[in-house]
Amino acid sequence: MKKLVLLALLISGAIISNMAQANRSEILKGLENSQQTNQNLVNTATLKSASRLFEDKNDLTSVIFIIPADSVVTVLGSDSTYLNVIYQGAEGYIYKRDAIINKAPVVITKPVQPSQQVQETQPEETSQISRFTYLENKYGSNMAARLIAGKIWKGMNSDMVNDSWGTAQKINRVISGNVIQEEWIYNNTWLYFENNILVDWGPVKR
Repeated sequence: MKKLVLLALLISGAIISNMAQANRSEILKGLENSQQTNQNLVNTATLKSASRLFEDKNDLTSVIFIIPADSVVTVLGSDSTYLNVIYQGAEGYIYKRDAIINKAPVVITKPVQPSQQVQETQPEETSQISRFTYLENKYGSNMAARLIAGKIWKGMNSDMVNDSWGTAQKINRVISGNVIQEEWIYNNTWLYFENNILVDWGPVKR
């Protein structure tokens, strides 16, 4: 009789142990899934006022550039004073007081890569049309037409210049107080910016 009781106890112990292990593995799977989901969720913040983007929060002279008010930045982390953010591909720190964290996180999905065959057969006109559509959505029809034509004008921001002329071969930057001065060098032309606004340009002296 004692043997039967012991056997019953051993069997029930084994069953409970197996159930606990199964529960643990289910919990772990759940955690992994939620972690993967969280990796696809990114918090963003909107700037209440213009804010300097510091490369190093412990060095207030390490200003990369000034982010305009109402800009949206991707938030990587935060502490009591600063937010660690990404804006226009540049990572750095801004004052927490200058931004409001957006409540709904953005879901990042991997872009679907078009097949090689489609790319090979795609005519150049189609890519021009899609570029115009992109610029039209960003700036409106009139501005898009000027940018497609490679026009520049005083008062345009650095983003527009990039969309019109592409990336500069060289950028010289000087920071003086709240003013960031930049000289963008292209093949035969220099462009002068103050706080991301184009103010002047001229021919490069050889």
